[in-house]
Amino acid sequence: MDLKGKKVLITGGSAGIGKSIIQELVQRGVQDFAVMGRRQEALDALKAAFPDAEFLTLPGNVANPQDLDKAVAQVTEQWGELDILINNAGVVSAGLLTDLSDEDIINQISINITGLILLTKKALPLLKKSKEAAIMNISSGYGYIAMPFYSVYAATKAAVGQFSDAMRRELHQHAIHVMTVYPSATDTDMMKTAVVSSLDTPEEVAKASVDGLLKGEINVILGGKEREEQIKVNFLEPRKIDAFAAANYEALRERTRQHRSM
Repeated sequence: MDLKGKKVLITGGSAGIGKSIIQELVQRGVQDFAVMGRRQEALDALKAAFPDAEFLTLPGNVANPQDLDKAVAQVTEQWGELDILINNAGVVSAGLLTDLSDEDIINQISINITGLILLTKKALPLLKKSKEAAIMNISSGYGYIAMPFYSVYAATKAAVGQFSDAMRRELHQHAIHVMTVYPSATDTDMMKTAVVSSLDTPEEVAKASVDGLLKGEINVILGGKEREEQIKVNFLEPRKIDAFAAANYEALRERTRQHRSM
């Protein structure tokens, strides 16, 4: 893919992985961004952070279909087409399923997967106008390997991967590449309340994501060969992962006890 002149719509782009993806794309020549986020001040700060880029700021919540309609309408009015959609917005609330509030369960599903699907649906007419388009969906390592205390979060992130695969096959006759990124634990605001000893940087995730886009990869998996081997084991011999989770249950509970970023 040639990034020159591409127009990008990204959710959750004002911080963390999303902001780092913007930085990576700017460094590679992208200038036009539409960024959707919940805080206007954070969206406005992007203009100062990246003075060489042009920003269409779209305040709103991806869990709200009306906000999605408004965002796509603004992109349509401003650009009339779209080249790259990056579904990056996400939230997490960890804990025993019985301890999670109904609100946190519903919001994780609404933001992590329902909003992602709806925005993709609404943006597709614009993407189909592009001669070379792409959809990049940000999942999680938990989308491949679910662990205790992340039942709802893991379910939403697994759904992201399945949605990507289905859409890639559904859109095979169009010039739209569909890919999924599976970050491991990353040093963002989302992880501030988790107890984790080793974290990737958002810049590392962003570089791997954009490199994968340019190479036409369909899955970008962070965590190296060790993670790839764990995924194979989880698929072929899931009881081995069961045993690992059981042996580390209390440590995992402690690690996730305060992990919430909603």
